[in-house]
Amino acid sequence: MFREFLPKSFLILRKGYSFALFRKDLTAGVTVAIIALPLAMAFAIASGVTPGQGIFTAIIAGFLISALGGSRYQIGGPVGAFIVILYDIIQRNGYEGLAVSTLIASVILVLMGLFRLGSWIKYIPHPLVVGFTTGLAVIIFSSQIKDFFGLKMGTPPAPFVEKWAAYIHAFPTLHLPTLFLGLATLAVILLIRKFIPRLPWGIGSIAVATLAVYVLDLDVETIQSRFGQIPNSLPRPAFPSFAIPLERWPEIFTDAITIAFLAGIESLLSAVIADGMMGTRHRSNSELVGQGVANFASVLFGGIPASGAIARTAANVKSGAQTPMAGMIHAIVLFLFILCLAPIVSQVPLVALAAVLIMVAWVMAEVGHFIHLLKAPIGDMAVLATTFLLTVFVDITVSVLFGTILACFLFMKRMSDCSKHTSLTKLFQEKSSEAYDPDALEHKSVPSNVEVYEFQGPFFFGVADVLKDVLNNFEKPPKIFILRMRFVPFIDASGMNALKEFYHKCQRSGTTLLLSGVKGQTQLDLSSYGLTTLIGPDHIFPHIDEALSRARYLGEEIEKT
Repeated sequence: MFREFLPKSFLILRKGYSFALFRKDLTAGVTVAIIALPLAMAFAIASGVTPGQGIFTAIIAGFLISALGGSRYQIGGPVGAFIVILYDIIQRNGYEGLAVSTLIASVILVLMGLFRLGSWIKYIPHPLVVGFTTGLAVIIFSSQIKDFFGLKMGTPPAPFVEKWAAYIHAFPTLHLPTLFLGLATLAVILLIRKFIPRLPWGIGSIAVATLAVYVLDLDVETIQSRFGQIPNSLPRPAFPSFAIPLERWPEIFTDAITIAFLAGIESLLSAVIADGMMGTRHRSNSELVGQGVANFASVLFGGIPASGAIARTAANVKSGAQTPMAGMIHAIVLFLFILCLAPIVSQVPLVALAAVLIMVAWVMAEVGHFIHLLKAPIGDMAVLATTFLLTVFVDITVSVLFGTILACFLFMKRMSDCSKHTSLTKLFQEKSSEAYDPDALEHKSVPSNVEVYEFQGPFFFGVADVLKDVLNNFEKPPKIFILRMRFVPFIDASGMNALKEFYHKCQRSGTTLLLSGVKGQTQLDLSSYGLTTLIGPDHIFPHIDEALSRARYLGEEIEKT
């Protein structure tokens, strides 16, 4: 029963772990650690915390996500999708508020996994994900303008319009050496991506920028000048303070739900992409449990929320990773970086990290894909545009909420359109003693006082009123009404309520209602809703023959009385 929650690392490594596998995992782990180091610092700074906290997150959460998750190749750590929400939370409630929200989110993630909600993520519409991701990319790009241009200003406001108004107001303070170094870093990134694609462009461009600052003695802001030197060890684990004013708790819980939702989406999407690259299959519920534990531990070490990172996971696959050990090695290598190279890493110019994040935003935006989706049906385009605009101009939580609601209404509209293919038809002609059932091999005799109708299609809220006026079509209500439901794939609460009302209408008209073709899930649903007891188990049949036999018997009894 609980096998599905066993970590992928346990299931794989218990079969044996050879030196050949370790060698491939080591190569992949070191490669991904080199990619992850600048991203962890850049994402942390953009989120409003120190670069050290980003590295702590990549080490602690990265190790546990690989060790306890349900994916063979997942690499965890800080991700761009969190930047906007984390920055907003820290502006409102400080790091303590973020830490408490993350602890609650970690519990939500574990519960989502234990209640097997991992597979539900696949039902989130693609336009919603693209609109949300592209909106995040725009905000990430906007958050880097201050450091990229070297503007002399305080912390930019969180709202998009106010942020750009503040940039325009501060533009006269533009620092040319910082701008030139940023443009040069972007140029190096583009050259590496085009001519040396095997070289991690993040660490490569940052190394060139850091060397240029040292050689040319450029007066630009570095990690050390703003944040001090990066610690060369992990902090002691400690719980955050829960001394938060009572009126703030609704915000804390809302933020926690948003963090859990984003972590679940990002992680499972990353795992699916890795599966597509390697033909494997991840365990979604185990992955959610692992993500929850990893985020809990991350906060204890002063970190920030983490999830599966799509780009780093893809790099892990392409680097030849074989088992989750590659992700654990990546975390260990990151720890060795700060243990041995903290003074050097502290000299990284902030504008170089801004250039890296601008490129990350461009990759995230998927502009071509976004434009292509604008040619999709009007409903999908509405979900895409709504989610994008709300993400950029309002708030991520509002964007996810309204985007999901709009997608649900779109789904209901399409289901309602499908109801055009749902029908209630008379299967046998009135007063006919012989009729032909298209699915049977022989004619069946139908008593003259019996009407047989067949319902075809899903019996849900969109077609729940289809039974309402059936009895009004008869000059005299039939003595027995057989409703055949063999082609009903499912029935929802609205459909069952309509069936209940139809039963009562039959009772008032003196008509006996029989159901046939009731099998499988439909039978279970009717029973759980109480309709089996109401209509009577001796009035519900799996086959039409049994219903007709019962109808003949009841007809004879009616004639006797």
